[in-house]
Formats: sequence, structure tokens, C-alpha cells
Amino acid sequence: MSIIREVRGFTPQIGENCFIAENAAIIGDVVIGNDCSIWYSTVLRGDVNSIRIGNGVNIQDGSVLHTLYEKSTIEIGDNVSVGHNVTIHGAHIKDYALIGMGATLLDNAVIGEGAIVAAGSLVLSNTVIEPGSIWGGVPAKFIKKVDPAQAKELNERIAHNYLMYASWYKEGK
Repeated sequence: MSIIREVRGFTPQIGENCFIAENAAIIGDVVIGNDCSIWYSTVLRGDVNSIRIGNGVNIQDGSVLHTLYEKSTIEIGDNVSVGHNVTIHGAHIKDYALIGMGATLLDNAVIGEGAIVAAGSLVLSNTVIEPGSIWGGVPAKFIKKVDPAQAKELNERIAHNYLMYASWYKEGK
């Protein structure tokens, strides 16, 4: 059974039609939109500040989301895909962005709409990634611009696929 726990008077709020894996932990000041999936061994720790997640977001296995006390929050827009084993610490991610497996996003980084952060990248604090661009490396640097329509289509398809995958687990109940 998932760990969904109140901390400091904040109880997580979870939207409609969401899949929360049995060993996921959602703690404190966390608000999750509709049609989201939070996968196995994922931790959303809203104990020291807020985590806000839009609609159609998938946060894949082993990811950890946390913030700095009174200094940073996490805001994730709609139709965002967060790959396996990603660490997000106080970053803001706009609609249709894709965060590759094993990436780390640090406090007050901003990932623009339709942007892609390559697998294994380290996005340093206060970095602003322009919409529709690809960044990668350690530390992450600009690689190239992508066609915004193509990026949106790709990222929306991935997000919708995860909604389909989540339905398989609901059907098995």
C-alpha cells in the first residue's frame, strides 16, 4: 500500500484517475492533478515546502522530489514525463517537458515548455532552459533547439502512453 502521509498539517491531495504505485511515498504539501502516474519506489517529499504537479504527468520509478525549507518549491506543468531515477530538488518544469532518466534538477532551475533534459544530465541551480530546447551533460548545457510542435507531440505521446500503462495496473485489481 502506498505511503500517503500528512506532515505539519499538510495532507497530500491526489486528483482523479491517478495511479499511485504500492510502494510510492507521497508526503506532506503535495498536490497532484488528474490522470497522473507515480511509479514504483518514487518519493514526493513535501515536508519542507510545496510540490505541485499538473495533469497528465508521469513520474517514473525511483524518482525523488524534494525542496529547500522556505527557499524552493517544485512546480510541474501538464503532460510532463519524468524518467526513471530522476532527482528534482526545488525546480520548476513547464508543460510538455521531458526529463531524461537519471537526470538531476537543482533548486530554482526552470525547464521551459517542450524542453528536453537528456538522460544523466545535471541542471544546476538557477539555470533557465529555454522552451523547445535540448540540454545535456554535467553540468547541463544547451545542445540545440527543436521544433516546438515536434517536441510537444513527442512529449504528449509519452505522457499519454504512461496513462495507458497505468490503466493496465488498475485493470488488474
